Amino acid sequence: MTTFNQVKKRCLEKLELYVPVVDRVHGDSHPEFHDVRRLFEKVNAKIKEAGTGKPELDEEFSQLREITDNYTVPNDVCETYEAVYNMLAELDEAYRA
Repeated sequence: MTTFNQVKKRCLEKLELYVPVVDRVHGDSHPEFHDVRRLFEKVNAKIKEAGTGKPELDEEFSQLREITDNYTVPNDVCETYEAVYNMLAELDEAYRA
């Protein structure tokens, strides 16, 4: 099983790059992504603040699951949008493991 720290190490840098771009490109047609970006930024800040410890992210991941319908990728989006949802889902899953 992949640990939270392994997923964090693999995904966080890409998410930092992808989330603002997806928000800019798809935010008008998918306004819920603005909330995804806001929550990701909170998650990212808490992860960095915790250093090697495990941050308290239950509320943020719960909200992300609700906003994204459990990370369901819309039909009319690019591969980067899909990658963001997949990485967030993987991070969420590893966090709850």
